[in-house]
Amino acid sequence: MPKSETPDEVRRWFLNAVQKLWPIAGGSISLRKSPCIREHCSACASGVGHSSYALSGYRGKRRFSVYVPDRLAPEIQQAVENGRALQELMKEAGLRYVRAQKAQRSTRPRQ
Repeated sequence: MPKSETPDEVRRWFLNAVQKLWPIAGGSISLRKSPCIREHCSACASGVGHSSYALSGYRGKRRFSVYVPDRLAPEIQQAVENGRALQELMKEAGLRYVRAQKAQRSTRPRQ
């Protein structure tokens, strides 16, 4: 982080950093194990069960959980990690923006 930067420089830094964060998703991905609906399923009877990935999170105040096919799990995991990185970038951008605004105001002549 530069010692002093303008609000416009902070904006350019943030937009440049955000462009690199695709795909993006909020929430978390997990591998869950659940029984199936078939009677006498050998996998369920042996305790192995059926595992599948799910993306879970909140949309407003409501919780959601969406099935994720095995072949998409690595990409969705990357999207979740990018979402967390975006949250950190927003925190950093907020601090830098406030500092830039304060520095800019202190250098303006008072009327």
